[in-house]
Amino acid sequence: MFGRLLRNGLVAAVAAVAVFPVTAVAATAAPAPHHVTHHHAARHVVGQVTTRHHRRLNIRSGPGTGYRVVGSRPVGRTLPIACKTYGSDVFGNHRWYKLPHHEGYVSAHYVHNRGAVRWC
Repeated sequence: MFGRLLRNGLVAAVAAVAVFPVTAVAATAAPAPHHVTHHHAARHVVGQVTTRHHRRLNIRSGPGTGYRVVGSRPVGRTLPIACKTYGSDVFGNHRWYKLPHHEGYVSAHYVHNRGAVRWC
């Protein structure tokens, strides 16, 4: 009888501990705003296109001049920069900036960034 009482008490205690903290935390925790998510909360550094002779900056599908051109931006245009990586050499500069939302890559040689850019 003592064993059965102990077992029933233990089961009830475990059940209470398992249920109570979840409901208490769920009731007191403030929900995060629906427009803020962890993968979109990262802030992007901004860079400005600085090509010569008013030429447009090519946006490529990968970090190198051998990748296909998927778009372009005019001189003076600002770009959001997600991160930097190494790629093919452009006038002694091997750094390439990855644009957010899978837009592509641009050579860092032609972009003046306004802040520290993290590595991809």
